[in-house]
Amino acid sequence: MKMKVSRGQRLLFTGVTLLYWISMYIYVPILTPYLSDRGYSIAFIGIVLGSYGFMQLAVRFPLGIWSDALRKRKLFILLGMMAACLSCLLFLLPGLWIWPLAGRLMAGLCASTWVAFTVMYAGYFEPHDTSRAMGNISVMTVSGQMIGMLFSGWLSEQLAPAAPFWAGAFVAGMGLLLALSLKESEETALQRSGMSLAEAGDVVRTPLLLRVSTLSILGHGVLFITMFGFTPLKADQLGASGFQLTWLVFAFMLPHAAASYLTATWFVPRLGNWGTIGLGFAIGGLCTASLAIVQSLEWLYATQAMNGFAQGLYLPLLLGLAIRDVQPHQRATAMGLYQAIYAIGMFSGPFMAGYLNENWGLSGGFLFGAILAGAALLLVWRWASPRKSRRTADNRSDAMMEEGR
Repeated sequence: MKMKVSRGQRLLFTGVTLLYWISMYIYVPILTPYLSDRGYSIAFIGIVLGSYGFMQLAVRFPLGIWSDALRKRKLFILLGMMAACLSCLLFLLPGLWIWPLAGRLMAGLCASTWVAFTVMYAGYFEPHDTSRAMGNISVMTVSGQMIGMLFSGWLSEQLAPAAPFWAGAFVAGMGLLLALSLKESEETALQRSGMSLAEAGDVVRTPLLLRVSTLSILGHGVLFITMFGFTPLKADQLGASGFQLTWLVFAFMLPHAAASYLTATWFVPRLGNWGTIGLGFAIGGLCTASLAIVQSLEWLYATQAMNGFAQGLYLPLLLGLAIRDVQPHQRATAMGLYQAIYAIGMFSGPFMAGYLNENWGLSGGFLFGAILAGAALLLVWRWASPRKSRRTADNRSDAMMEEGR
């Protein structure tokens, strides 16, 4: 039985989600230049960037199981907003190298609570509408990230290099206050108490979940090597000002948001799930490789616009597929596993790229990102065999029949 969700609750959830992502991403475009200006090496910057994914790798799956066992989502949303605020404040502490590392680890804890957001929002929709729900929440995600990242360069240039961190702490505090008014879905009360270990084991062995999780490792490795990693540092080396970093964010995030919206409504009906995912990885790999040779800000903007669109094709789709084949009361566990697995890419991608960049310059890291995209494309080709394509088409047909009932 579905919770009767009022328009006010939907708007409140949207507002909290936007503030959540704004607080986490308002400092991302200036993070690598900020740490570089404070004298940290590129290798250490890679460790800081990778720690964000490492924390999620360790925490997301247990949080998903815990959320399903407690049948609570709001508690974890509140935890996420508190962690976002603390993350920004830790970056402001002077002196020891441990503070920026702790700040990014705390951001990873904050991001781990995204499990609760996605499951709560999916509960507002019927099971056959999961892909549409994930498309909607992906637009919220990208919108919040874009708003935060667009203000990042302006704040750092007009006020102070540390201004984005102060702003992030303030926004997170606002989000925490608003989240106190969120209401739990009735599914938490109506469905049985926690999941058994046997059921958790069944979720872990879901074939589609494991496949899309593997692809998401590679996809998030590309993302955190490029726009959420070393692309802003590339722009800084090309002489970008704070305002030009803002334009770089706009060039990436606007096409990313457009693709997130068009994936379920235009691309999947024409190309299917695997065709859409494969197209995204193909374009993303080419754009990531091109970063190794780009020598002007104009071309950097162009490559990031295409890269943003490409990543917007597959990331929301993988998110929806992760919980398509599991029962509603198992969704937080499945989503926690999915997000924990793809955190491997968020950790190892920038970590390896940081090592390569230290020894061979930024080009080494970007070429590594292109290799990750190529590996994902090969896996998509393998899993999109004619037999599996027919099965996917049958599943899609069944879903359409269910929707028509």
